[in-house]
Amino acid sequence: MFESVLIANRGEIAVRVARACRELGVRTIAVYSEADRDALHVRACDEAYLLGPADPASSYLAIDRIVDVITRSGATAVHPGYGFLAENAAFARAVAEAGATFVGPSPEAIERMGDKLSARAVARAADVPVVPGTTEPTADVDVAVAFGEEHGYPVAVKAMFGGGGRGMKVVRDAAEMEAALASAAREAGVAFGRSECYLERYLERPRHVEVQVLGDLDGTVVHLADRDCSLQRRHQKLIEEAPAPAIDPEVRAGLHAAAVRVSKEMRYTNAGTCEFLLDEDGQRFYFLEMNTRLQVEHPVTELVTGIDLVHAQLRIAAGEGIGFTQDDVEVRGHAIEARINAEDPGAGFLPVPGGVSRLEPPLGPGVRFDTGLTSGGEIAREYDSMVAKLVVWAEDRTTACRRLDLALGELVVEGVPTTVPFHRLAASHPMFLAATHATSSVEREWDLTALAPAAATPPSPGRSHDEEEVTVEVDGRRFTVRVLTPGRPARPTRRAGRAAAAGVDTGAGSGEVLAPMQGTVIGYAVAEGDRVEAGDPVVTLEAMKMENTLRAPVAGTVTAVSATPGTVVQPGTSLAVVDPD
Repeated sequence: MFESVLIANRGEIAVRVARACRELGVRTIAVYSEADRDALHVRACDEAYLLGPADPASSYLAIDRIVDVITRSGATAVHPGYGFLAENAAFARAVAEAGATFVGPSPEAIERMGDKLSARAVARAADVPVVPGTTEPTADVDVAVAFGEEHGYPVAVKAMFGGGGRGMKVVRDAAEMEAALASAAREAGVAFGRSECYLERYLERPRHVEVQVLGDLDGTVVHLADRDCSLQRRHQKLIEEAPAPAIDPEVRAGLHAAAVRVSKEMRYTNAGTCEFLLDEDGQRFYFLEMNTRLQVEHPVTELVTGIDLVHAQLRIAAGEGIGFTQDDVEVRGHAIEARINAEDPGAGFLPVPGGVSRLEPPLGPGVRFDTGLTSGGEIAREYDSMVAKLVVWAEDRTTACRRLDLALGELVVEGVPTTVPFHRLAASHPMFLAATHATSSVEREWDLTALAPAAATPPSPGRSHDEEEVTVEVDGRRFTVRVLTPGRPARPTRRAGRAAAAGVDTGAGSGEVLAPMQGTVIGYAVAEGDRVEAGDPVVTLEAMKMENTLRAPVAGTVTAVSATPGTVVQPGTSLAVVDPD
């Protein structure tokens, strides 16, 4: 085993890897940006080194700076976590050139699977079906429109490098193609440093099922069964579970065999995940991509198999092999993971950076809570919006769903809105309980109107009040009550502004489009004097690695456009004004 491991990441995954290393008696080395000086992952490691400013390009994506830390710290291995440089072949080579071991697959494997077109070619060579798509990257609108005409709409524009839904846009007619190509390329460039995109036929109502694999240096490949990641919004996963529910046993066996064939075809080593789309008929599946890293949702596989995937990664990288056979892998019970993000589900899942003033995880049997935060921590706008991963295990899926709902009810996160209200809705949703949901269900089939924007409770009509929550006892019984007292005049809140920016009616009939979070203005879809309908796109704002389209809250005429592309704006900034009809 390695003497020391440098963890080239941040947040909950850096904390997760640090714990696994320390369990194996390995010295841990953290790297951090100026924004993460007091972060939990820094405190979780034996030593830590500053990389640079908060901007990822100057810190967590700066290969030369990380290599310098490898040399200065004497690290014998580097674990990349997920995201950032985890699937960067140049980084894997730089680690080797610095005399350390990269805890992951070979640079060649990363290149073959990091390029999704190359990955599709590997799948075809392994006799695994793929979704129809282009064989070359393109930014040519004419080529893209021709593909749509040949295969039919909708079409998915997808980043060739990276994942997590970033750099993916769904195009439903030819008129949307040019804007989608440009947006996908911009988003991919920001998130992954590569902007090339390709096209695929978009399946309207598939399930997203993936298979975890491990490969060692002698060519052995085993699978650790499957996961379902179909509950998504904006092509990003919200809830994952293992094993995937309601799958025909023959189809399940076919998915496992396909993942092993793809892995062997490319002589894959270390942990990886083959992702598939399962068609609505439940019988046909298509290879989507292979993630050459640890997945965000790896805990659900650990809970149902009892196998620590980070331990396995380290042992394989150290040349110790997998340590077990396929026959040793046994799935027991059911596990579900909820990604708790700093987003407002009542305002279109808008990300909201800010301080987490209070964080209290749930406890109890079968509950796991992975986070990189503590009370007083910060969700920085330069990074993704994850607060934590809440994972539960139970003997069966029904009990796991109930346990998830109970744990969500116990979780306390204050300071930023989170996706917890959505997760509680999902945990008891009839479609989720019956496992009939698909990747499009949340955005196209579910009624989310009960998820109100995270605005302050309005005062009683005619007067303003301050509100305080107190605990009282009546006849020996404990109650929590809200006490309203005469207070200061009510004023607009940042959360109310977020609702207006998302096109949510705040009750004031305002035509002002406000920035819902700190972000960078990408561009406007309108100009002063243009006529818009309620819900028409007005401006695109990039925040936390995702582009967010802000829409007109009312029908009318655009009378003001207030910012220029490239401007960094603060929450509540007026970006445009629509004079209502």
